[in-house]
Amino acid sequence: MMQGALHPQPAQHAAQAAPQASRPVVVKPHSLFDDVYGITVGVLFVAMGVLLLQAAGLITGGVAGISLLASYLTGQSVGMLFMLINLPFFLFGYLFMGARFTIKSLIGSMLIMAMLKLMPSGLVIGHVHPMVAALGGGTFCGMGILALARHGAGVGGTGIVTLWLQKKYAINAGRTQVLIDGVILLAALSVVAPELVGWSSLSAIAISSMVMAWHRPGRYFGN
Repeated sequence: MMQGALHPQPAQHAAQAAPQASRPVVVKPHSLFDDVYGITVGVLFVAMGVLLLQAAGLITGGVAGISLLASYLTGQSVGMLFMLINLPFFLFGYLFMGARFTIKSLIGSMLIMAMLKLMPSGLVIGHVHPMVAALGGGTFCGMGILALARHGAGVGGTGIVTLWLQKKYAINAGRTQVLIDGVILLAALSVVAPELVGWSSLSAIAISSMVMAWHRPGRYFGN
């Protein structure tokens, strides 16, 4: 009797341990301060990355790359084309990702455009090798996209579609972005020097690699 009381049967141990093993993990939603700080950091990263890429004359992926190509062909303002091309993507985001995601993405995109106008007056990049611009700029942009995604926002354009595919069907956003950027860069060969397109490909890989490595399915969509 004493031995049985002192040494519970294995079934009793399992019964006692089961509630602890099945205890759900409580994930606290992002606070307003978390979102403001995270989106601000993401905007700064993206703006720095774009400045590096622009300084080397490289092309970016996504809607920014499409806008650059369209501006070369039509002579229209890149900023105006960026906004026009982005409109259907923001509508898609509103319909399938929700109003909160779309509002955050709009704010983030507007801040990025504002930073790109203001930063050159305080930061002038005299010279940067295309390889440094591709790797550094691509990594900065990738970190910025990651920060925005973790706080329920996107930089607009194709990024909204890739995040929706990951959230809905668990298709890795980085891999999808690589495919989209590949099509854009192939189209750029008819407009931009092949050497610059080659360096731009490296920047696109750097951007998407950050998202593939750190943005896992079902996580960091914000609350």
